[in-house]
Amino acid sequence: MSGGAHVDPSNKKIALQIAILAVVLAFSETLGKGAQTAALSLNIEASNLWSFYQAKTIRQTTMRTAADLLSAQTGEKGTEAEKKQVEAWRKTADRYESEPDKGEGRKELAARAKQAEEKRDRSLAAYHHYEVASAAVQIAIVLASAEVITSVVALGWASALLGVAAVGFCLIGFFWPMAVHLF
Repeated sequence: MSGGAHVDPSNKKIALQIAILAVVLAFSETLGKGAQTAALSLNIEASNLWSFYQAKTIRQTTMRTAADLLSAQTGEKGTEAEKKQVEAWRKTADRYESEPDKGEGRKELAARAKQAEEKRDRSLAAYHHYEVASAAVQIAIVLASAEVITSVVALGWASALLGVAAVGFCLIGFFWPMAVHLF
């Protein structure tokens, strides 16, 4: 032997396989963290919108109660000012139900909150797919490394299959996260 140890050519293939798996792992981890962050942000957004919705409901109930109470107390004998006040409170209560120009009526807030929840659910589903992909790639890297040590070719094939499955889960997470339900 001169100058150095002989390198088994199959080890070069496994080294390349491990490098490719590491790239897939980097993508799955990065996409997973992005999906997780988006899900958390969207959950906060949905929660804030539902809180705003509840506040509008309380205000609306207060306005309707005040209008009904004043109307019941004064009846037909109420002064013009009292009747105007009852009408103003009822208009305010109606405005709280729907404000399409501002998007801040109960109807619009509920729609926005539901939309944020749908986006959150999509991000969470994607996150789960990326997590499965990351786990598969990590196992694939271990199996490929074990092939280098043991020279058991089946470990390399199992590693490659797990790598392909991981890429599949990344694609599902990116394009069709709601198509496959894991959890």
